[in-house]
Amino acid sequence: MPSARLAVDIGGTFTDLALEHDGRLTTVKVLTTPSAPEQGVMTGVATILRQSGVAVGDIALVIHGTTLATNAVIERKGARTALITTEGFRDVLAMGNESRYDQYDLNIQLPEPLVPRHLRLPVAERLDNTGKVLTPLDEAGLRALIPILQREQVESIAIGFLHAFVNPVHERRAAALLAEALPDVPVSLSSDVSPEMREWERFSTTAANAYVQPMMARYLRRLESDLRAQGLVAPLFLMMSGGGLTTIETACRFPIRLVESGPAGGAIFSAFVARQCGLDNVLSFDMGGTTAKICLIDDGKPQTARTFEVARVGRFRKGSGLPLRIPVIEMVEIGAGGGSIAHVDAMGRIGVGPESAGADPGPACYCNGGTRPAVTDANLSLGRYDPTRFAGGTMRLDPAASHDALLAHVGARLGLPAEMAALGVVEMVDENMANAARVHAIESGKTHDNRTLIAFGGGGPVHGCRVAEKIGIRRVLIPSGAGVGSAIGFLRAPVAYEVVRSLYQRFSSFDVAGVNGLLNAMRDEAAASVSLGSFGAPVTETRIAYMRYVGQGHEIPVPLPARDLIEADVGLIRAAYDREYTRFYDRPVPGSDVEIMSYAVVVTTVVSDAAPMPTAPTGGADATPVERRPVRDTVTGAVSDWAIFDRSALSGGARIVGPAIVAEDETSTLIGPGWTASLNGLGYIEMVRESV
Repeated sequence: MPSARLAVDIGGTFTDLALEHDGRLTTVKVLTTPSAPEQGVMTGVATILRQSGVAVGDIALVIHGTTLATNAVIERKGARTALITTEGFRDVLAMGNESRYDQYDLNIQLPEPLVPRHLRLPVAERLDNTGKVLTPLDEAGLRALIPILQREQVESIAIGFLHAFVNPVHERRAAALLAEALPDVPVSLSSDVSPEMREWERFSTTAANAYVQPMMARYLRRLESDLRAQGLVAPLFLMMSGGGLTTIETACRFPIRLVESGPAGGAIFSAFVARQCGLDNVLSFDMGGTTAKICLIDDGKPQTARTFEVARVGRFRKGSGLPLRIPVIEMVEIGAGGGSIAHVDAMGRIGVGPESAGADPGPACYCNGGTRPAVTDANLSLGRYDPTRFAGGTMRLDPAASHDALLAHVGARLGLPAEMAALGVVEMVDENMANAARVHAIESGKTHDNRTLIAFGGGGPVHGCRVAEKIGIRRVLIPSGAGVGSAIGFLRAPVAYEVVRSLYQRFSSFDVAGVNGLLNAMRDEAAASVSLGSFGAPVTETRIAYMRYVGQGHEIPVPLPARDLIEADVGLIRAAYDREYTRFYDRPVPGSDVEIMSYAVVVTTVVSDAAPMPTAPTGGADATPVERRPVRDTVTGAVSDWAIFDRSALSGGARIVGPAIVAEDETSTLIGPGWTASLNGLGYIEMVRESV
């Protein structure tokens, strides 16, 4: 009976694959093919099957994650989309909530809506806030829009009516009428995509879903077809932004839930490693070829959120992007990857990213047409990479090309040799990532005290020590398979689905029966989705209410019992809210009523937790290096011979005193001066910094 599981993660530069079979893990990293991503996937599948010796028929499950939806929104390469909305509300997408991410910028640039104004089409209809019909849907007026949609060659339609999250009757009728006239044009309903109050976020999320739906559906079906043609008939599951797996049918219908699927896999990977090693609080640091992702993990679980911004026009500026109201693992993502391009700005400062060389043409050292220096070029010039072993030896890097690019685009402008320009580039990208980690912790109301940094991705182990030094973390962990950590994370994810609904309630007039009816209906919807891929596995249910004091603008989540509520629960839930509010804001607000804005129900399969970590051998001898190589230290700028170790040759308990480099097929681990490393019982590299 097939038992192998295959995970595929498409990044901006590399496509990572991980195959688990009979307790063995095989990993592969191949270049992404941006024009046709499925081609890179198929190349990787053929490679990993050959290397592992696993037959196609032995694969029981394929799990896939991709940033294609995110990239389509950022690069504005989605479908030609129209929004049909309630008369008088066509400008909601442009007006937003009228907030400004910079109060004092007179020339502030706001994100352009995905749907231009001439394709935001109003129709007469109106519901009140309880879902009661005030004005029936003008069906004749809706049919009159069909010639406009045809003339404008609209490829996808979003429908967002006022208060449709309470009563979807008008949206569903409009969708039925459009399907009769335009059967080949997909339609996204706000009552399906994001059934919550707040029109701007709901309309924006629905428009984004419609914008990427045709492209994502075509890609997923092409990928499914290519896998089947290769004889791989196992079910195909997609990683969602919230950390769960879903079926390809659901992914094709709600592709907006895939926007952060790759990074979500990385956070799950870190959480799994943290539980394996008995670490309560860690900082997940995932640096790939295009971006770096940072996520706080407490008690073995990553932080989650229900809002996300994409395509920010102000770098690091919260509020400058398009809002998406979807379940998501909360993290900060910045343009700081191996392919991030270095430059000198008008003030003579070295800058890195967010523009990336990607896979095509890639950094200058790839010799694939790229001429501008990237972070990979800087690392290569500093001696951090073996040019013959990069990406498992599948591509040979050219140090001379890196040298020339760094000198031409950075060094010459600053009067520096190429090597010092490389040092400046690396130090700048490390500071960018460290600053993002600081801001993320502050915004989350947390610190980095007593945390372990778990570094992975192709670049994470290379930069982990220096980033840790900058943010005051003294322990770094590099798991096995770190170069393809997000793909491995897919293999640890449950099949899950989250349903969110709005039903306004106050504790002073709480309708227990009404809330129970809503929560049970949500449970049934989530369970039905999970059942498509759970194959009879046991499931667990989580219920959450999002509450705030009356008059406030933001809610905080409070867990609810996963059963029917009774009257006695109302006071207990209110007390739980006061405690949670006090944890966030130091003190409650006595005498103020609390209002519940929305509810979430998550049904997920039960994933067996990590086995306890074996005890590592004690008193291990110092490891023996395979060679020595001149490397420039980014702290002092001095060049010295660093010991180079082969990770596959290290035994349990082996000890390494920095400065040193541990090389493996998908990445390199830098052990900086003042750091000492050893292998724990799982074969993970643990680095500890000496007291300074």
